[in-house]
Amino acid sequence: MTLLVVGLDGSPGGEKAVQHARSLIKPEAGDSLKLVYVIEWSPFSFQTAEENAARHKRREEEIAVAQERVLAPALEALKAKGVAADGVVRHGDAAEILDEIADEAGAAGIVIARSSASGLRSRLFGSVAANLVMNARVPVTVVPVSA
Repeated sequence: MTLLVVGLDGSPGGEKAVQHARSLIKPEAGDSLKLVYVIEWSPFSFQTAEENAARHKRREEEIAVAQERVLAPALEALKAKGVAADGVVRHGDAAEILDEIADEAGAAGIVIARSSASGLRSRLFGSVAANLVMNARVPVTVVPVSA
């Protein structure tokens, strides 16, 4: 049985990553997918107790919205096609969380879409795809957005 972790972000690229991952598995053999939606969130900020309470509430709201609008529809579509899948929404660094989840689950690999975004953040810190390719503990497949 093969498990693939798929990075999902609510974009058409994320949908392509799911489609590609689905093409790599054999549901009849018990293969499955784990969809992961990561809300980028830095723990490195200094705030008051009131700001921390508001931040926690905002995190919970973001998780609920991501589960309802992105994760649940993707899981329903996979299950309708006979694909075993589950999913999770987390806050943090996307590359670190995808790698951590894949490693803990014993996944055979991670499938993500390459983002076309290029900005200062990407140039300074690197893209999720680049960080995963360089540091992941399992193989990484990067699906081009235009494919």
